[in-house]
Amino acid sequence: MATNPSSEFVVQFWGVRGSVPSPGSETVLYGGNTSCVEMRVAGKRLIFDGGTGLRMLGKNLQSQLPIEVYWFFSHYHWDHIQGVPFFAPAFIEGNTFHIHGTAPEGVSMAQHFNEHVLHKNSPVPIKEIKADLKFYDLSFGEVTTLGEVTVATSSTSLNHPNGAIGYRVMWRGHSVVYCTDTEHLPDRLDKNVVELARDADLLIYDAMYTDEEYNNPKSPKVGWGHSSWQEAVKVAKEAGIKQLAIFHHEPNHNDDVLDQIGVQVKEAFEGGFLAREGMIVSLL
Repeated sequence: MATNPSSEFVVQFWGVRGSVPSPGSETVLYGGNTSCVEMRVAGKRLIFDGGTGLRMLGKNLQSQLPIEVYWFFSHYHWDHIQGVPFFAPAFIEGNTFHIHGTAPEGVSMAQHFNEHVLHKNSPVPIKEIKADLKFYDLSFGEVTTLGEVTVATSSTSLNHPNGAIGYRVMWRGHSVVYCTDTEHLPDRLDKNVVELARDADLLIYDAMYTDEEYNNPKSPKVGWGHSSWQEAVKVAKEAGIKQLAIFHHEPNHNDDVLDQIGVQVKEAFEGGFLAREGMIVSLL
C-alpha cells in the first residue's frame, strides 16, 4: 500500500561524503557523492545543500515533475554546491525552488547564489535555468513556516571557516536536525549545536574524522571546521536525541574503514549509524 505523502516524515541521503567526491570500487557501500539530503515532510519536499549527490536526486525527481522544492544551504564551499549545475529539474520550466540561506553582509541571497553558486565556472549558462527561483535571506535563530512544517536555524553560526548554518525541521512533535560542517570546541560541548539538537528524533552531524585523526600531531585537523564521531556521540547523549547519523565522511575513508567506525559508533550510542547514499530513514 502506498504511503500518503501528506502523512510522512522521511529523510533520504543522496550524498554523504565531505570535501571532495570520492567515487571508486572502495566506496560503493557508503557512496562517494558530496553533501545532499532530501526530506519529505507532510507533503513538502525539502533539500539540504547541493553537493554532487544532487545530480542523482535530480534524476529521481524527473518522473515527478512539476515539483515545488524548499531548498536550504548550510554554506557555499565547493562540496555543498558542486551538484547545482547538474541538477536537471532546475532547467525545466514549471518547477519552483524556494532557496534559503545566509549570505555575506551587504549581499542578498539572490545575488550571492547567482555569483557564487551559479558562477562563471559552471559549464551550463545561467540563462538556461528555466525553473522559477525564489530567494529567502535567513538569519540565525529564525523560524520559517512551510504550512504545518517549521524550519528553525541555529542560534549562531556553526564553527566552520567562513561560517555555516544548522537547521532543525519540525512537524507534529517530530524533528530532524541537519548540522554539518561544524567543528567541536576544545574544552566543552558547543551549546549552539546541543540546543539545536535537543530531543531530536534524528541528528545528522559532521563527523568527518576520528579523534585520532583530528589530533594527530603529524597531520592535525584542528581548525579545519569538522568534527569527529566521538564528539558526535557526546552531543547526542547531552542533547537526548534518538538517532544519530554520522555524516560528511572523510574522502579517504573507504568502506572497510567506515564499517569499523560504524561498529564503534553503535557500541558508543545505540541509536547511532553511518549515513549511506540512498539510505532512507522514516520517523513515522
